[in-house]
Amino acid sequence: MAKIKLTKNELKKQKDSLKMFLRYLPTLMLKKQQLQAEIRTIEIKIKELTGEKEGIDESFKSWIAVFGERGFFTPGLVKIARIKTARGNIAGVPIPLFQGAEFVTETYNLLRTPLWLDMAVERMKRVFLLDLEIRTLEEQRRRLDHELRVTTQRVNLFEKIKIPETRTNIKKIQVYLGDQQTSAVVRGKIAKRGMEADQRSGAAQ
Repeated sequence: MAKIKLTKNELKKQKDSLKMFLRYLPTLMLKKQQLQAEIRTIEIKIKELTGEKEGIDESFKSWIAVFGERGFFTPGLVKIARIKTARGNIAGVPIPLFQGAEFVTETYNLLRTPLWLDMAVERMKRVFLLDLEIRTLEEQRRRLDHELRVTTQRVNLFEKIKIPETRTNIKKIQVYLGDQQTSAVVRGKIAKRGMEADQRSGAAQ
């Protein structure tokens, strides 16, 4: 704990600091709760999207042999041309928002390719979209996790260090100033009695 001045000015400074800490602490605690709730919501959404993606991946497994044998479904058949994002804000934290993507599909002969190829292309696009959205949500979670750590540190700093420390400083200064005031009163009384004694002594002479 840093050494403090035992003065009235320092007492006012410490009281002002305490008011500020007590005013901001509820705001920080509210922000902490909001961040925790948002992170839980994002984690649920990631779990849902991951489940959907895994379901599509499983369905693809039953087609892999067919794709491989006939060579219709090639890795470059569907490509991402552009990812569409925007900027958002949660509890003062800037976050990316996923708004979709544009794809480029290689031209293929509709008459010479099986019907399932159209469905495969659409499902592949859906897998790409899910993967991109999951990545965006994971970035949101990373940013909110960082902000939550910082906010939690501030809450702990105010709650466990600054507020108790400031209250201790206020009490210490008040005790010191009280003792000084008491000493001044005692000295005043002693001086007054001395003066009265001198006056009586002078009068007696």
